[in-house]
Amino acid sequence: MRILVIEDDKDVAGFVVKGLREAGHTVEHASNGRDGLFLAAGEDFDAVILDRMLPGGIDGLRLVEILRDEKKTVPVLFLSALGEVDDRVRGLRAGGDDYLTKPFAFSELLARVEALTRRSRGEGPTTEIVVGDLELDLLSRTVKRAGQKIDVQPREFRLLEYLMRHAGQVVTRTMLLEGVWDYHFDPQTNVIDVHVSRLRQKVDKPFPTPMIHTIRNSGYMLKAEPE
Repeated sequence: MRILVIEDDKDVAGFVVKGLREAGHTVEHASNGRDGLFLAAGEDFDAVILDRMLPGGIDGLRLVEILRDEKKTVPVLFLSALGEVDDRVRGLRAGGDDYLTKPFAFSELLARVEALTRRSRGEGPTTEIVVGDLELDLLSRTVKRAGQKIDVQPREFRLLEYLMRHAGQVVTRTMLLEGVWDYHFDPQTNVIDVHVSRLRQKVDKPFPTPMIHTIRNSGYMLKAEPE
Protein backbone atom coordinates (compact mmCIF):
# COMPACT_ATOMS: atom_id res chain seq x y z
CA MET A 1 0.00 0.00 0.00
CA ARG A 2 1.00 3.63 -0.50
CA ILE A 3 0.42 5.54 2.73
CA LEU A 4 0.77 9.23 3.61
CA VAL A 5 1.73 10.11 7.18
CA ILE A 6 1.05 13.73 8.19
CA GLU A 7 2.63 14.19 11.62
CA ASP A 8 4.77 17.02 13.02
CA ASP A 9 6.24 15.12 15.99
CA LYS A 10 9.55 13.77 14.68
CA ASP A 11 9.68 10.84 17.10
CA VAL A 12 6.12 9.70 16.39
CA ALA A 13 6.52 10.19 12.64
CA GLY A 14 9.80 8.28 12.59
CA PHE A 15 8.30 5.42 14.59
CA VAL A 16 5.23 5.14 12.34
CA VAL A 17 7.07 5.56 9.03
CA LYS A 18 9.70 2.99 10.00
CA GLY A 19 7.10 0.47 11.12
CA LEU A 20 4.98 0.85 7.99
CA ARG A 21 8.00 0.46 5.73
CA GLU A 22 9.11 -2.64 7.63
CA ALA A 23 5.60 -4.00 7.05
CA GLY A 24 6.19 -3.64 3.31
CA HIS A 25 4.35 -0.39 2.58
CA THR A 26 5.48 2.65 0.60
CA VAL A 27 5.31 5.72 2.83
CA GLU A 28 5.42 9.48 2.24
CA HIS A 29 5.72 11.90 5.15
CA ALA A 30 4.66 15.53 5.62
CA SER A 31 5.41 17.47 8.81
CA ASN A 32 2.82 20.23 8.46
CA GLY A 33 -0.72 20.78 7.26
CA ARG A 34 0.07 22.63 4.05
CA ASP A 35 2.57 20.07 2.75
CA GLY A 36 0.25 17.26 3.83
CA LEU A 37 -2.70 18.76 1.98
CA PHE A 38 -0.57 19.30 -1.14
CA LEU A 39 0.43 15.62 -1.18
CA ALA A 40 -2.97 14.22 -0.19
CA ALA A 41 -4.86 16.29 -2.78
CA GLY A 42 -2.38 15.89 -5.60
CA GLU A 43 -1.34 12.25 -5.40
CA ASP A 44 -3.04 8.89 -4.99
CA PHE A 45 -2.68 7.14 -1.64
CA ASP A 46 -4.34 4.05 -0.22
CA ALA A 47 -4.59 5.62 3.24
CA VAL A 48 -3.70 8.77 5.17
CA ILE A 49 -2.57 8.81 8.81
CA LEU A 50 -3.28 12.31 10.09
CA ASP A 51 -2.42 14.17 13.29
CA ARG A 52 -5.12 16.51 14.66
CA MET A 53 -2.80 19.37 15.68
CA LEU A 54 -0.48 20.48 12.88
CA PRO A 55 1.61 23.57 12.07
CA GLY A 56 1.40 25.26 8.70
CA GLY A 57 -1.92 27.05 9.06
CA ILE A 58 -4.07 23.97 8.39
CA ASP A 59 -4.92 21.57 11.23
CA GLY A 60 -6.01 17.97 10.79
CA LEU A 61 -9.74 18.69 10.95
CA ARG A 62 -9.57 21.37 8.29
CA LEU A 63 -7.32 19.24 6.11
CA VAL A 64 -9.72 16.33 5.98
CA GLU A 65 -12.68 18.67 5.43
CA ILE A 66 -10.91 20.09 2.37
CA LEU A 67 -10.19 16.61 1.05
CA ARG A 68 -13.83 15.60 1.40
CA ASP A 69 -14.99 18.84 -0.24
CA GLU A 70 -12.76 17.95 -3.17
CA LYS A 71 -14.39 14.49 -3.33
CA LYS A 72 -11.24 12.71 -2.19
CA THR A 73 -12.37 9.40 -0.67
CA VAL A 74 -8.99 8.16 0.57
CA PRO A 75 -9.43 6.55 4.02
CA VAL A 76 -8.17 8.80 6.83
CA LEU A 77 -7.07 7.61 10.27
CA PHE A 78 -6.73 10.37 12.85
CA LEU A 79 -3.81 9.87 15.21
CA SER A 80 -4.05 12.29 18.13
CA ALA A 81 -3.34 12.97 21.78
CA LEU A 82 -6.85 14.47 21.95
CA GLY A 83 -8.78 11.45 23.12
CA GLU A 84 -11.97 12.77 24.69
CA VAL A 85 -15.31 11.67 23.25
CA ASP A 86 -15.97 15.13 21.78
CA ASP A 87 -12.58 15.09 20.07
CA ARG A 88 -13.29 11.73 18.45
CA VAL A 89 -16.73 12.85 17.37
CA ARG A 90 -15.33 15.98 15.72
CA GLY A 91 -12.72 13.94 13.90
CA LEU A 92 -15.23 11.45 12.53
CA ARG A 93 -17.77 14.10 11.61
CA ALA A 94 -15.12 16.11 9.78
CA GLY A 95 -14.65 13.16 7.45
CA GLY A 96 -12.23 10.87 9.23
CA ASP A 97 -12.80 7.13 8.95
CA ASP A 98 -11.18 6.09 12.23
CA TYR A 99 -9.57 7.65 15.29
CA LEU A 100 -6.66 6.32 17.37
CA THR A 101 -5.36 8.11 20.46
CA LYS A 102 -1.75 8.50 21.55
CA PRO A 103 0.01 6.64 23.03
CA PHE A 104 -0.77 3.68 20.82
CA ALA A 105 0.50 0.23 19.91
CA PHE A 106 1.88 0.01 16.39
CA SER A 107 0.22 -3.38 15.89
CA GLU A 108 -3.19 -1.75 16.40
CA LEU A 109 -2.32 1.17 14.12
CA LEU A 110 -1.32 -1.22 11.36
CA ALA A 111 -4.43 -3.36 11.81
CA ARG A 112 -6.70 -0.31 11.63
CA VAL A 113 -5.02 1.02 8.49
CA GLU A 114 -5.28 -2.36 6.80
CA ALA A 115 -8.96 -2.59 7.77
CA LEU A 116 -9.64 0.87 6.34
CA THR A 117 -8.12 0.01 2.99
CA ARG A 118 -10.37 -3.05 2.66
CA ARG A 119 -13.48 -0.89 2.74
CA SER A 120 -15.15 0.53 -0.31
CA ARG A 121 -13.74 3.90 -1.32
CA GLY A 122 -17.24 5.17 -1.96
CA GLU A 123 -18.52 4.72 1.58
CA GLY A 124 -18.74 7.49 4.13
CA PRO A 125 -16.93 7.49 7.47
CA THR A 126 -17.43 4.34 9.53
CA THR A 127 -19.13 5.12 12.82
CA GLU A 128 -20.43 1.67 13.76
CA ILE A 129 -18.99 -1.79 14.23
CA VAL A 130 -21.46 -4.66 13.92
CA VAL A 131 -20.83 -8.34 14.65
CA GLY A 132 -23.93 -10.50 14.49
CA ASP A 133 -26.58 -8.83 16.67
CA LEU A 134 -23.98 -6.85 18.60
CA GLU A 135 -23.64 -3.17 17.66
CA LEU A 136 -21.07 -0.62 18.84
CA ASP A 137 -21.55 3.06 17.96
CA LEU A 138 -18.28 5.03 17.94
CA LEU A 139 -20.01 8.42 17.96
CA SER A 140 -22.47 7.98 20.80
CA ARG A 141 -20.22 5.44 22.58
CA THR A 142 -23.15 3.08 23.02
CA VAL A 143 -23.51 -0.68 22.79
CA LYS A 144 -26.58 -2.70 21.83
CA ARG A 145 -27.26 -6.39 21.45
CA ALA A 146 -30.43 -7.61 19.77
CA GLY A 147 -31.63 -4.00 19.96
CA GLN A 148 -31.18 -3.87 23.73
CA LYS A 149 -28.91 -1.15 25.10
CA ILE A 150 -26.01 -2.35 27.26
CA ASP A 151 -24.35 -0.01 29.76
CA VAL A 152 -20.58 -0.35 29.74
CA GLN A 153 -17.76 1.56 31.41
CA PRO A 154 -15.16 3.41 29.26
CA ARG A 155 -12.52 0.67 29.63
CA GLU A 156 -15.11 -2.01 28.87
CA PHE A 157 -16.13 -0.08 25.76
CA ARG A 158 -12.51 0.07 24.61
CA LEU A 159 -12.06 -3.65 25.29
CA LEU A 160 -15.22 -4.54 23.39
CA GLU A 161 -14.24 -2.28 20.50
CA TYR A 162 -10.89 -4.05 20.26
CA LEU A 163 -12.49 -7.50 20.32
CA MET A 164 -15.07 -6.50 17.71
CA ARG A 165 -12.44 -5.01 15.40
CA HIS A 166 -10.69 -8.38 15.58
CA ALA A 167 -13.86 -10.48 15.38
CA GLY A 168 -13.17 -14.08 14.41
CA GLN A 169 -9.50 -13.74 15.34
CA VAL A 170 -7.66 -14.93 18.43
CA VAL A 171 -6.74 -11.90 20.54
CA THR A 172 -3.81 -12.57 22.84
CA ARG A 173 -3.12 -11.15 26.28
CA THR A 174 -0.24 -9.11 24.84
CA MET A 175 -2.48 -7.63 22.15
CA LEU A 176 -5.05 -6.58 24.76
CA LEU A 177 -2.43 -5.09 27.09
CA GLU A 178 -1.05 -3.00 24.23
CA GLY A 179 -4.29 -2.16 22.45
CA VAL A 180 -6.59 -1.51 25.41
CA TRP A 181 -4.36 -0.65 28.37
CA ASP A 182 -1.40 0.86 26.48
CA TYR A 183 0.96 -1.42 28.39
CA HIS A 184 4.07 -2.61 26.59
CA PHE A 185 4.86 -5.06 29.37
CA ASP A 186 2.87 -7.61 31.36
CA PRO A 187 2.07 -6.20 34.82
CA GLN A 188 1.37 -9.75 36.02
CA THR A 189 -2.12 -8.90 37.24
CA ASN A 190 -5.56 -10.29 36.46
CA VAL A 191 -6.82 -6.96 35.06
CA ILE A 192 -7.71 -8.53 31.70
CA ASP A 193 -9.57 -11.45 33.26
CA VAL A 194 -11.58 -9.12 35.50
CA HIS A 195 -12.67 -6.85 32.64
CA VAL A 196 -13.47 -9.72 30.29
CA SER A 197 -15.56 -11.30 33.04
CA ARG A 198 -17.48 -8.05 33.58
CA LEU A 199 -18.02 -7.66 29.86
CA ARG A 200 -19.37 -11.21 29.59
CA GLN A 201 -21.87 -10.48 32.36
CA LYS A 202 -23.27 -7.67 30.22
CA VAL A 203 -22.79 -8.86 26.63
CA ASP A 204 -23.29 -12.64 26.98
CA LYS A 205 -25.13 -13.59 30.16
CA PRO A 206 -28.53 -11.96 29.35
CA PHE A 207 -28.60 -13.59 25.91
CA PRO A 208 -28.94 -17.22 24.77
CA THR A 209 -25.73 -17.37 22.73
CA PRO A 210 -22.29 -16.32 24.04
CA MET A 211 -20.06 -14.24 21.78
CA ILE A 212 -16.88 -13.88 23.86
CA HIS A 213 -14.96 -17.14 23.90
CA THR A 214 -11.83 -18.16 25.80
CA ILE A 215 -9.22 -19.80 23.58
CA ARG A 216 -7.21 -21.99 25.90
CA ASN A 217 -3.54 -21.04 26.26
CA SER A 218 -4.01 -18.30 23.63
CA GLY A 219 -6.47 -15.57 24.61
CA TYR A 220 -10.00 -14.62 23.57
CA MET A 221 -12.14 -14.48 20.46
CA LEU A 222 -15.36 -12.60 19.80
CA LYS A 223 -17.55 -14.11 17.13
CA ALA A 224 -21.18 -14.41 16.13
CA GLU A 225 -22.33 -17.99 16.28
CA PRO A 226 -23.67 -19.39 12.99
CA GLU A 227 -27.45 -19.49 12.73
